[in-house]
Amino acid sequence: MAIANRTIRYEHQGVTFEAYAAWDDGSDAARPIVIVAGTFMGRTGFEEAKARSLAELGFVGVAIDLYGLGNWPSNFDEALARMGEMDADRGLLRGRLLASLRMACEAELPGDAARVAAIGFCFGGKCVLDLARCGADVAGVVSFHGVYDPPPFPNGDVKAKLLVLHGWDDPLDPPETVLALSKELTEAGADWQLHSYGHTVHAFTNPGREEMYSPRADRRSWQAMRNFLDEIFAAGG
Repeated sequence: MAIANRTIRYEHQGVTFEAYAAWDDGSDAARPIVIVAGTFMGRTGFEEAKARSLAELGFVGVAIDLYGLGNWPSNFDEALARMGEMDADRGLLRGRLLASLRMACEAELPGDAARVAAIGFCFGGKCVLDLARCGADVAGVVSFHGVYDPPPFPNGDVKAKLLVLHGWDDPLDPPETVLALSKELTEAGADWQLHSYGHTVHAFTNPGREEMYSPRADRRSWQAMRNFLDEIFAAGG
């Protein structure tokens, strides 16, 4: 298996963004596209590795950029500031997510624009939930240890199926926020499911966060994502 990759630059509202795409270059067949929304640190090696892992599974993985070139954080404080800007303007975030979706579908990649999903980690987990909330035309979204606060505007027609992968002891998402998300998605008529991992906190998929990382929850959640993607991209799924 030969994993190819390339960066893709695109513009939205006068800002230039740069995504990273990966795919198995040994096949000419069109395959599903899976967008990767990153942690509050932005598009880093962590997200690029997830795109390559998706490529190994037979997808086109596209790690997106939500901050824009020249705005990529170099440390935690800068990352918190960048994320804070997005949290303060969920409409701006929504626009950037939809622009990234268009880029992934229109770029010259061996992907099938009719079969698209999105996964996200931490802040990116919130982002993919927002992508579903705004009625984006994606088959499904997977939120890994995301943040569940809803945007300050009503949900659109939620078309995507949703998989929420949650550390039960995550201090950013105590039980009441999990219940609120389940109520929100139920009232929206969404097809949703939740997997919660005991004795597990935030950022459980990231080995770089040693104090939070859980190899067991990381393995289980990735397998849950694989099962979900297999289901939504199966004929009639």
